[in-house]
Amino acid sequence: MSLLFFTAFLPTLGLTMVTSTSRVLEIISMLFVVIMIMITKIGHVSADLGACPKCGSLEVPYPFSTDDSCGDPRYKIYCNNGNELQFMSAEGYKYKILSIDLSANKLIIQPPDLLVVDNTTTTCYSSDFSSQGLILDERLPFNISDRNTVMLFNCSDSTLLTPLNCSSNSFCRQFEDKIEACRGTLCCHFLKSSLISSYMIRVRLGGCTAYTSVVDIRPQDPVDNWNYGIELQWLPPN
Repeated sequence: MSLLFFTAFLPTLGLTMVTSTSRVLEIISMLFVVIMIMITKIGHVSADLGACPKCGSLEVPYPFSTDDSCGDPRYKIYCNNGNELQFMSAEGYKYKILSIDLSANKLIIQPPDLLVVDNTTTTCYSSDFSSQGLILDERLPFNISDRNTVMLFNCSDSTLLTPLNCSSNSFCRQFEDKIEACRGTLCCHFLKSSLISSYMIRVRLGGCTAYTSVVDIRPQDPVDNWNYGIELQWLPPN
């Protein structure tokens, strides 16, 4: 009789176990959905709360950070004297930020001026020459975009062995009349591309000692109308 009872009970036990398992899976699924919704909401709140205060009248949009208490530290920029935002290279040189385009994840910084000695003599050396030009920290989410046309000045003859355009038709010849200190030196230009390091615009002895950059150059336009700047792009926060 015990055997008959046990045999009769098995289907009921199996049904109960299946029902219990289904219920547990349903609860786990509901909890997962709730947790994902909470994470999404927390992420949005963090972004809203993380925006830094203005630098004077200049907005500091998220994810940029001007202070340890706001923004994302990987997107560090600097507020200078309450009226200027600056981007710092891996070597510690600071460049004025001319514009920020959040929708395109791009910003434009001002190219360096020429180095002035004794407050009187302008040289054909970029003011960031001691930092070997613009060098980005490859651990950070920034790189140099491929919309920059870089012009190099006061170059050594060895530059002629490179793929750079150092001919008499180089764009730098149109620009050199604006910088008397570099007039008549060997100059070249190149378009930033995936074939050239997107983390560096280098100047050095034995190479070229000065540079400038134009975003989306239009060679047919007057030189004074060119869009001078170095465009950087960044990966959005995870």
